[in-house]
Order: sequence, then structure tokens, then C-alpha cells
Amino acid sequence: MAPIGTTARTGERCPESGVWKVVGTPTTTAPIAKGNVMPPYNNRAVTWSLTQYA
Repeated sequence: MAPIGTTARTGERCPESGVWKVVGTPTTTAPIAKGNVMPPYNNRAVTWSLTQYA
């Protein structure tokens, strides 16, 4: 299981199902399932950080 705080970039495969938060401002959270491609936010590539497990 990937630890809380694990990061993944837009376009990478999600390493762990859970709630992910965009690092920086503006921010948002999204539920993303393991194996899905990490999405962009505001039409740009961002770094996502795992905040809780699904």
C-alpha cells in the first residue's frame, strides 16, 4: 500500500486508490482509483498527493 503523502503527476498511473489532492494553489480533491491515469487540473499538469485511502 502506498503511504499517505505519496505523489503522482498528471499522466502517471495512480499508485493507490483514495482521495488525492492537488499540491499548490488553487487546489482540489478527487477520488482516483488505482491504475487510472492521474488527471490534469485547470487544464494543466499538476502533482497530486494521496490524502486518504478509499
